[in-house]
Amino acid sequence: MTDQKLLERISLNPAIMTGKPVVHGTRLTVEFILNLLAHGQSAQEIINEYKGLRLEDIQACIEFTR
Repeated sequence: MTDQKLLERISLNPAIMTGKPVVHGTRLTVEFILNLLAHGQSAQEIINEYKGLRLEDIQACIEFTR
């Protein structure tokens, strides 16, 4: 998946989570996902915990920070 396609998975909307970047269609912020990764959770563990989340969503969060 291209970087541009990954970034389309991230939404910015002032009405959702006070405008913080979120995974499209969720209220999971990029910051939250990155924090989970930083504290040792694997991508698979996060996906298992938050149904509907996909590996591409986690990759998009990482790409968004670049």
